[in-house]
Amino acid sequence: MACGSCGTTENGVPRGCKSNGNCGSGSCGSGSQKLAVFDWLSNMTLPSGQERFNIFEVRFKNGRKHFYKNVDNLPITMGDIIAVEGNPGHDIGTVSLAGELVKVQMKKHKITEDHEDVKRIFRKASQRDIDIWQTVRGKEEETQRRGREILGKLGLEMKLSDVEYQGDGNKATFYYTADARVDFRQLIRDLASAFSIRVEMKQVGARQEAARLGGVGSCGRELCCSTWLTDFRKVTTSAARYQQLSLNPLKLAGQCGKLKCCLNFELDTYLDALKTFPKQDVVLKTEKGDAVFVKMDIFKQHLWYTYKEERFKWFRLTLDQVLEIIDLNKNNEKSISLEEYESEIEIPVKVDFEDAVGQDSLTRFDAPKTSKRKRNNRNRNRKKPVAAVANNNSNTKPSPRQRPNPNQKRKPQARKQTNQQPKQQQQKPEASQKPKPKPRPRPRAQQKPKPKPQGNANANKPEGEVKKVNKPRRNNRNRKNNNPKNDNSSEKK
Repeated sequence: MACGSCGTTENGVPRGCKSNGNCGSGSCGSGSQKLAVFDWLSNMTLPSGQERFNIFEVRFKNGRKHFYKNVDNLPITMGDIIAVEGNPGHDIGTVSLAGELVKVQMKKHKITEDHEDVKRIFRKASQRDIDIWQTVRGKEEETQRRGREILGKLGLEMKLSDVEYQGDGNKATFYYTADARVDFRQLIRDLASAFSIRVEMKQVGARQEAARLGGVGSCGRELCCSTWLTDFRKVTTSAARYQQLSLNPLKLAGQCGKLKCCLNFELDTYLDALKTFPKQDVVLKTEKGDAVFVKMDIFKQHLWYTYKEERFKWFRLTLDQVLEIIDLNKNNEKSISLEEYESEIEIPVKVDFEDAVGQDSLTRFDAPKTSKRKRNNRNRNRKKPVAAVANNNSNTKPSPRQRPNPNQKRKPQARKQTNQQPKQQQQKPEASQKPKPKPRPRPRAQQKPKPKPQGNANANKPEGEVKKVNKPRRNNRNRKNNNPKNDNSSEKK
């Protein structure tokens, strides 16, 4: 964690604790910046008689770094704001590295002490220099916006990605990206007249643009090119093929639009593991048929094969089993079927989540919740066809004088009537043999004894209803349906 001095003032200016690069939080000296380097040799004293290295690494906007020589032997430490030689005038930057580690960085970039790019340090920045520097830094966003408007008017096929002012405000560098060569001579004239400054155009690649702007990658961390990666190696799709990754450009491409640099990080490990694996175009000859390669798991040493004629099923084999089959095929021998090889593999049981400490399951939010409204709608939909059937039966049974009751309480009675219908039909022959006006008083006489249980009352009520249904016999269907029923009932008697 950072110490109490690593905060900022009310104006947003960092305080700093003058620890010269020893702060563990990384917020002092070179910390909290792009491409920061920790000086782990700062506490070590130099051998007797050896002078301190007089070249310093200075950081500017968006991680741009250059080396400057301390000709006047000024007392400079990491984190100091200094004024350095510019072209023309002077520039303001922050010392990011000092001491013996600068030699390592210069050797890495192949820069010698007498190189022409190593310019000199003028002085430590005064308050006036810092005020001018902060003022011109505040103009960069507006300058970039107006520069893009001028680009649109000229119709140039280029993208203005960033603008950086020099510390004294006399010059501005415009960083752009373009697929082809662009003639921007008229653009420089328009920009110089619009902002009254000296204009310098600098073309950068897509990876350098992402490194300058920064961002967060798909892994959830800051981009490697803007934090620690300085050399951009070539990345090809073969790196994804060796790692058995799907060639999906949306997943393999980074924010720069190119293939991700992290594809090269583990490539050497995969290449070492693939040395023992057979080639993917090798065909396995078995008793059941020829088998071809499908996919593999490099670190588990599992391979999947399938038959040429039956490609709907894949068989998991170990690396030793595949090598055994290949050796048999070299001796002109066919191996046993892949099913028998697969049955020999012992797959370890995957340990699932165990609620040993009273914790909740990790997958408790995976299953979607069903709302009560959906359940009620389902119940209503299930009841609708039953009610429709009851209404259809009730429409056929009662006479034109008696209409069915639409209340829901009477619905179960309709079901009882349909279940008791065969019993009622046994009594139909008696009613059918008698004349039509006589059956009417019978239901009235049967309904008089009220103290009887409800079962008898319900059984008597449908008799009158059934007789009323048989009253209109104009329909031929009713006659055909009733005749066989009457015959059966008479046979039973």
